[in-house]
Amino acid sequence: MQLSYLLKGLLLGFSIAAPVGPIGILCIRRTLADGRKYGLASGLGAATADAFYGSIAGFGLVFISNFLVSQQNWLKLFGGAFLLYLGIRTMLAKPATEAAQSKNTNLAGAFGSTFLLTLTNPVTIVTYLAVFSSLGVGTAGGEYGTAAFFILGVFSGSAMWWFILSFGVSLLRDKVSPTVLLWVNRVSGLIIIAFGVYAWLDYFLS
Repeated sequence: MQLSYLLKGLLLGFSIAAPVGPIGILCIRRTLADGRKYGLASGLGAATADAFYGSIAGFGLVFISNFLVSQQNWLKLFGGAFLLYLGIRTMLAKPATEAAQSKNTNLAGAFGSTFLLTLTNPVTIVTYLAVFSSLGVGTAGGEYGTAAFFILGVFSGSAMWWFILSFGVSLLRDKVSPTVLLWVNRVSGLIIIAFGVYAWLDYFLS
């Protein structure tokens, strides 16, 4: 039974991570600019945030989840501002010329930025609350083991997607010229800014 929930969590985590949004754009851009480690670190930041929200939903922490949902407008405002900052910074970034191994001190920053950005999306916890409720996971006593397996599956599925994406993109890195990388930065920055503008419009019009 618990193995089945692990597999369901794996599928859910993979499915939620796979659509290309601002995190996916960042992961692709960082992989091309700085190497596979940075793309994977960015993805793992998002996967950890997914697991965090999944834990809140799975272990029945209703008060915390309700609080986060009630503050979704402020989260949109903050998340939109963070996206605008990341977008502008990405647009202005120059293509890396040195080897990625010489900049390992930035891995924590790559992880932390996507972790924080994913946390500002209250839709994530609503999704997990709906899924956990429909499966009856973590809402009653004695089911914490089942919830733990499900959450492990969510993290593993999300991490699997980010590994596949960063590995696949890294195969093209040596074939991409600095000029192409410069345009990748510009286009990626514009897309991320567009997500930020959308978040702000959603905040002001809601």
